[in-house]
Amino acid sequence: MKITPLRALAYDIVCVLALVVIGTRNHNEDTGLTGVLFVATPFLISVVVARVYALSLKKGVSSVEDGVTVVLFTVAIGMILRRFVFDRGIATAFIIVATVFLSSSMLGWRAVAAKRAAAK
Repeated sequence: MKITPLRALAYDIVCVLALVVIGTRNHNEDTGLTGVLFVATPFLISVVVARVYALSLKKGVSSVEDGVTVVLFTVAIGMILRRFVFDRGIATAFIIVATVFLSSSMLGWRAVAAKRAAAK
């Protein structure tokens, strides 16, 4: 299965949504669609921006370099949007957890894709 830019974006969005759903459940916040979207929106915007930027680098959508770029942009832009546009908090622990979770999940699916491609 070839990983297209659109499929890569979809996988990265799933990673962001997983982070938000787990976080909202752990903090007893609204886990309905509106609650999840309220928390996820800054990160969904940032993952799209990250994906567009990463495409401009032409490194391949499932490469480690692509994944690192997407993770860093998603976390940095997402936190900036969350704080200054959506007027939400960005505690240091949240930044750490989001960075670790998004790094492991976004780089994780890329590692699985690379292993599958190498096996063919």
